[in-house]
Amino acid sequence: MLFWFVIGYWVISVAIGLWAATRVHNTKDFAVAGRHLPFYMVTATVFATWFGSETVLGIPATFLKDGLNGVVADPFGSSMCLIIVGLFFAAPLYRMNLLTIGDYYKKRFGRGVEVTTTIAVVVSYLGWVGAQITALGLVFNVVSGGSIDKVTGMWIGSATILIYTFFGGMWAVAVTDFIQMIIIVIGMLWIGGEISGMVGGVGVVIDHARSAGKFEFWPNLDLKAIIAFVAAWTTMMFGSIPQQDVFQRVQSSKTEKIAVWGSVLGGSLYFLFAFVPMFLAYSATLIAPDMVASLINTDPQLILPTLVMDKAPLFAQVMFFGALLSAIKSCASATLLAPSVTFTENILRPMVGQMTDRKLLLSMRIVTLVFTVLVTLYAINSKASIFKMVENAYQVTLVVAFVPLTLGLFWKRSTNQGALFSIACGLMVWLPLSIFGPEDPFWPPQFAGLLASMLGMLVGSLAPQWIKHHTIDRDGHAHHHAAIEPHHIPQHPHAR
Repeated sequence: MLFWFVIGYWVISVAIGLWAATRVHNTKDFAVAGRHLPFYMVTATVFATWFGSETVLGIPATFLKDGLNGVVADPFGSSMCLIIVGLFFAAPLYRMNLLTIGDYYKKRFGRGVEVTTTIAVVVSYLGWVGAQITALGLVFNVVSGGSIDKVTGMWIGSATILIYTFFGGMWAVAVTDFIQMIIIVIGMLWIGGEISGMVGGVGVVIDHARSAGKFEFWPNLDLKAIIAFVAAWTTMMFGSIPQQDVFQRVQSSKTEKIAVWGSVLGGSLYFLFAFVPMFLAYSATLIAPDMVASLINTDPQLILPTLVMDKAPLFAQVMFFGALLSAIKSCASATLLAPSVTFTENILRPMVGQMTDRKLLLSMRIVTLVFTVLVTLYAINSKASIFKMVENAYQVTLVVAFVPLTLGLFWKRSTNQGALFSIACGLMVWLPLSIFGPEDPFWPPQFAGLLASMLGMLVGSLAPQWIKHHTIDRDGHAHHHAAIEPHHIPQHPHAR
């Protein structure tokens, strides 16, 4: 019966997405919902996009093993990312009225920076979307009693999500996200009430977790531990900012004010509700300690769904898997759309040349199809956990795209040359350390890459300029400046 509920829910949600697709008439509708989304829908799509498989399966599994210190990246870093975007980035980006985050880099720093950052953004989505597809395979395997293997479940899940994303774009994502947020909230609270009743109340679980040391958050007073802690936090908090899905939610808003406060509220709600799955998973140590002991070192992501299947009544199972499927679907559809749109707009379109709006829309849909196939193959062949797939996804955008975006917006002296130096330095430090560095380094590769990226921007922008550079005024208009040859720069402090 649970299996047929899952199938029915799946069909209904796809139908809703296809209904939303009737509002897509051009690329602006497909990419940013025509900039018509109201406050409640922006809040819902910010929350639902981030409340994905890693929140329900990955974070609780990591919490069981490492406590709060282990989940500093998500939900602490990821929720802070959304709040920071709302408070500092949403307003200036919204005023620029762009289609993709790549368009910002092109307008501010030129074609070279646009291409490099766009590639980094697209690559970063492999991990995030891969995590959602991996979780879909797991869910179909569990609810079917093993009759659907994980790989088949991955293909079924990715194909059905593709259907409404392909036709509906951001409109389909936003409408389904709104419905799925409601299901997530109700489902998580319902199953939370069921599980807390089994263990004697919320306080019993909290006291047990506290006595087990699971609430230890801050690192030891050891330099290596502090650097690792800061690196984990900043990877998600800063690496997630230059992302197309975050940018789409800002640009899809009806007004600048909605863009700001929708991001802030969505991020705050995400932080609060991310603790519910952690509570549920830790309750398993009291309800079914033998089951937890058998899975904790083999596949801890199965602990929570196994607990629900073995101990909860049918209706609670329906509520849990409804919430879980909603979380995965909302996240997967958004993260399939985002890289496809930015690749088409910032890589494919300039290569092909002049394109009509109709042809551009078709191209976005075709790229969405191709990306879905590629990311499903990546998920099938990946050995990383759901939590690690998501955490690792943002390393490349942290070292390549974060510094040019931030200093490009808030430091007027940043130049094209500075952005290119920033990207080059970040990559040259991060890549070798990631590939050839020790397993447990003193300086995590992405953190060393971030520092190098910042240094590259400062040196490249303040040094003599060999490359033409741009500035952007408060209204988002670009101004182009000729390169400053070294011999034109006064060599004496009193030179005129």
